[in-house]
Amino acid sequence: MTEGAGGDAGDLPEGLSAAEAGMWQAFRNGSVYDLSSGDAAVDDPHGGHPWGPERSVRARIVCWLLLDGPPALAGRVSALKLAGIRITGTLELAGGTVTPYVEMRGCRFDDQVLLPEARFTTVRLVDCAMPRLEAARVTTEGDLHLPRCRFRNGVRLTDAHIGTDLLLNQAVVYQDRSGRSIAADGMSVGQDLQAELLESYGEMSLRGAQVGGSLSLRGAKLANPYARLALNAPQLTVERTLYLTPAGVGSPLLSGTTPARGTRIQRFECQGGVRLDDGRFGDAVDLERARFVLTDDQDLSLRRVQTPELRFLGDRPQRGQVKLSGARVVNLVDRAGSWPGPGSLHMGGFTYESLVPRGPFPLTRRLDWVAAATAEYNPEPYERLAAVLRAAGEDEDAREVLLAKQRRRRETLPPAGKVWGIVQDWAVAYGYRPGRAAVWMAVLWAAGTLAFAHAGHPPVDAGEHPYWSPALFTLDLLLPVIDLGQVGQWQLRGGWQWLAAAMIIMGWILATTVAAGATRLLRRS
Repeated sequence: MTEGAGGDAGDLPEGLSAAEAGMWQAFRNGSVYDLSSGDAAVDDPHGGHPWGPERSVRARIVCWLLLDGPPALAGRVSALKLAGIRITGTLELAGGTVTPYVEMRGCRFDDQVLLPEARFTTVRLVDCAMPRLEAARVTTEGDLHLPRCRFRNGVRLTDAHIGTDLLLNQAVVYQDRSGRSIAADGMSVGQDLQAELLESYGEMSLRGAQVGGSLSLRGAKLANPYARLALNAPQLTVERTLYLTPAGVGSPLLSGTTPARGTRIQRFECQGGVRLDDGRFGDAVDLERARFVLTDDQDLSLRRVQTPELRFLGDRPQRGQVKLSGARVVNLVDRAGSWPGPGSLHMGGFTYESLVPRGPFPLTRRLDWVAAATAEYNPEPYERLAAVLRAAGEDEDAREVLLAKQRRRRETLPPAGKVWGIVQDWAVAYGYRPGRAAVWMAVLWAAGTLAFAHAGHPPVDAGEHPYWSPALFTLDLLLPVIDLGQVGQWQLRGGWQWLAAAMIIMGWILATTVAAGATRLLRRS
């Protein structure tokens, strides 16, 4: 029988080693071909123990089986199921169509695996060691599983099409020559992408990727401190939830669930920038207990993100920037201690419809949050917060926010504007506390009444004049529009004239500030 032909069912190709012959027969039988020694240290594919010829098969023979293998035994389904085997040479299936089921566990590849534009049903490579996986534009009808694998020179899944799930749980991936650990731009995953407890050393790139279910990076550690980005995923689409949250350690049953109380957990940690700009998330973006370690020129960027819920519940970044400019969120679930300080938060155009604070988040801290996002005065964050509070029935808090906005605006005005702003603040709190004007009016009325009760007040017309009333006279001075018929009937001299003039001026100031405040309130409503 010559190599390259399917051959008769009972024949073996010439030149196969004992290990390859056993693999050939196991393929026809659809059974697992396991060459493990039983010693965990020796069988570790990532360890230093050498695996000799007795555990080695050539990549060329593996490709032969997958692309043009022999027929299955009667009543069996052919499949390649390997365990504890070393594959020598380059496994190259570029452009090929692989029909048999493929599963390799605890295997070691000497050279890179080349799968660009290949087509598979389901591929499961579990706890394998390989220099690199090159699988651009690969297509699978079912799953692509790579859990606990280690890749010394990165993984490429650019424009790959995964029919159901992509698993990278507990995988360890180091960067390639371009600085990327996982290059998966334009990739589509039919269901879930799970990369829980993943370790990525380099840039994980998911630009324009689409995930039909959830994308879970629970407990993952992404590190790229010397470049700008550790997670580069603009225009990412996830139909359900993006999880950057803790994961339970040591129990596979915890995968995809919230760890139970008392379980040892590992938090999501990212050393390097994160870019999720223009992302679309069907359910939520969850940052529960996430830790971001940024340099001064790195960002946690969620600009123009759209999601029903943003759970901003991670640790406060000590350095770098958090950018939410243009993001659109329905529910903002946050914690006071999660937001960065002044100058490190950008929220221009950030819209949200409701606030769901976790733990204490008093209004003073919320105003500090808005101030931190506006190094220069910008009314929009204040107005958005006030609108959300008003919609929630917190009218008093909404007025406090708008008052804080006016005080912040006053800092940008010229001296004359600042003085007038102080007067409005002192008199009626910019119209947001109109009752204060009545208090001042009552105080001035009482003081004026007591003062003018001792004033000389000869009548202008000795023949006809009303009865002298200090209270009505003072009220006539303070009300600039209403004429009570008192001021023009009496003559005041000396200091009493100056007091009357002062009362008139204060009345006009109160009336003007009340009118300005009322106009402002009507405009906002």
